[in-house]
Amino acid sequence: MSPLIAPSLLSANFLDLASDIKMINGSVADFVHSDVMDGVFVPNISFGLPIIRSVHAIAEKPLDVHLMIFQPERYFEAFKEAGASMLSIHYEACSHLHRNLNAIRNLGMKAGIVLNPHTPVNTLDSIIEEADFVLIMSVNPGFGGQQFIEVTYRKIATLKELIVKRSLPTLIEVDGGVSVNNAFNLVKAGADILVAGNAIFGHENPALIIEQLKNCS
Repeated sequence: MSPLIAPSLLSANFLDLASDIKMINGSVADFVHSDVMDGVFVPNISFGLPIIRSVHAIAEKPLDVHLMIFQPERYFEAFKEAGASMLSIHYEACSHLHRNLNAIRNLGMKAGIVLNPHTPVNTLDSIIEEADFVLIMSVNPGFGGQQFIEVTYRKIATLKELIVKRSLPTLIEVDGGVSVNNAFNLVKAGADILVAGNAIFGHENPALIIEQLKNCS
């Protein structure tokens, strides 16, 4: 089965973001992935609600918004209003993860848990039923263009075993260093959604890369 593809706007051309959104609209991509960073939880600041609203105004694909911020619950309603269809929050950034996941779902969005590279999959044992998807970070969050962390394959496989064992519909998303060179192995390990930034927007024909990622299996 072909993976779902989510081009990451973190690597897009912000001087001509509309053109990149239109490219995604015309491609076989499934989502638009947006990374929101606060400069505290991660050592970088990206973009926030005004950009999400602007992207939503012209995007024809659902918005997959990844919050790399502390106390994300302060902004759930705002991101819903801005157009987010999927909202993922970090396990490491939440004191009340169960409450937060349910709050996201109650607003009508798909709720995701994000795990940093150092966080083991078994931390999800008592919470995974509350998530629509789990995002495995295959680089340390904060910057695009980093080298893929090889242990990610094992984490995905372990997570897939947990999901299958409990007969859950939970999807596995992977973000960081994803390219046409490792996409097949990621899907083989159990990934359902591939987030790619530099691999797509750094190529002269980004729509072609999206298609190659889509057909990697």
